[in-house]
Amino acid sequence: MTMEITVASLEETNQLALELANLLEAQDTITLEGDLGAGKTTFTQGLARGLGITRTVNSPTFTILKQYEGRLPFNHLDVYRLADSDEDLGWDEIFYGDAVSVVEWAHLIEQDLPSDRLAIEIQRVDENTRRFLLKPIGKRYERLCEELMK
Repeated sequence: MTMEITVASLEETNQLALELANLLEAQDTITLEGDLGAGKTTFTQGLARGLGITRTVNSPTFTILKQYEGRLPFNHLDVYRLADSDEDLGWDEIFYGDAVSVVEWAHLIEQDLPSDRLAIEIQRVDENTRRFLLKPIGKRYERLCEELMK
C-alpha cells in the first residue's frame, strides 16, 4: 500500500512533517529517498520541530549521524557517503534504542534497516510542489499512515 500526499509550499511540507511527528514513538524509523533538492532535509527539520527539538537541524552529510534531544531522542542519518561501504556503525543501537530515526538515502543501507519502517519518497514536481509517496512497511506504520491521512 502506498499513499500519496501532494504539498504546494514549504509551509505545507512543514505541516505534514509536524503532523507525522505528533504520531511518532520511540524506535520509529523513517526512510527518505529523493533527488538532491527534493526536500529530504527540509522535511526532517519539520519532523524535528514536531518532536520539540530547538537546535538547528541540518544534513549530517559529512558526519553521517547527528543526534538531538526533544520529546523523544532523534537520530538524523545521511548515509549517502556509505554507498560503497560495508561498515557497521552500530545499527542496532541506533534503530532499536529509544530514539526516532530518519535515514536519508536509505536504499544504500537497505540490509541494515529495521524490517518495519515508514519509507517516504519525495518527488519534486516544480519549484514549490512536492509529492510524498508514503509506503508503510509493517502494521505499526500502516496504522500511523491511516492516522496521518485523517
